[in-house]
Amino acid sequence: MFDEFIVAKAKEILQVENVEIVHRLLGGMSNYTYVIKADDKLYTFRILGEFAEKFVNRELEKENIKLFEQLNVTNKTIYLDVETGIKIAEYIEGTSLNQLTEDEYPFEKVVQKLKIVHNSNLKAQNDYNPFNRLQTYEQYLIDVNFVHPEKYNQLKKEFFKYKPYLDSIPKVLCHGDSQPSNFVLTQDGDVVIVDFEFTGNNDLIYDIACFGNINFSSAKKLLQYYFSDNLDDDKEIRLYLWRIFQCFQWYNVAEFKDMYGLSEKLKIDFKAVANKYLQNIENLMNEFNSKQFFQKK
Repeated sequence: MFDEFIVAKAKEILQVENVEIVHRLLGGMSNYTYVIKADDKLYTFRILGEFAEKFVNRELEKENIKLFEQLNVTNKTIYLDVETGIKIAEYIEGTSLNQLTEDEYPFEKVVQKLKIVHNSNLKAQNDYNPFNRLQTYEQYLIDVNFVHPEKYNQLKKEFFKYKPYLDSIPKVLCHGDSQPSNFVLTQDGDVVIVDFEFTGNNDLIYDIACFGNINFSSAKKLLQYYFSDNLDDDKEIRLYLWRIFQCFQWYNVAEFKDMYGLSEKLKIDFKAVANKYLQNIENLMNEFNSKQFFQKK
């Protein structure tokens, strides 16, 4: 699809004569990322997907990459054009965690890297602003006459009772999309964090909740590893609530992609993805309520 463009652009940016595409990396809902070889060195080459500009600020992404590079928890970005979103980075030899089973996840290594970020005292130029972000994503749908289902509205009303509580949590530098696909287990057993499109200052438990994108059990386990000596109800409450919020957020993104015809174009049933997120919201709310956290206080 983009082969000739990628080869030509990589030659121009990297100032090399020989470029070949090795393969495309699968995963993600927003972009196309390829592994390329340029003069015998491997890189990743990212091209933005359709409408990606509605969800990501590339100038902030570029600044946030610098923060994570400063912490030595990620690979080196060689080039990022904030206008086109084209990004070239050094390729990491390893395995993305979403290709492993949960039992194979290096939880201790993931915690180690996240704690470096969360305890760094560095701050992004931007807060993640989850609730403003959700309102923006909802408005994208409203603008094209999408009507949120009654179930969504009822669940949102119930969830928003906890907004003041979540708004009160101190903010630190967070990855913002720390799902398993954004961690790479290297050949020497280290873990590298990638993809900083959603980075901002937030509650650190937001990052732990993101790790439950495939299975919420992974987020629960990561929480236990992260707070092995001081896990309490407050942290578990935040884990549930942020994961529920994330399902609201990605529900709207999936509906948006379906409304704009990307299900057919990309051969991904985004309507089914959206329905799954909506069901996850309901299931997580039921599980959260059954624990009666606030009745214990």
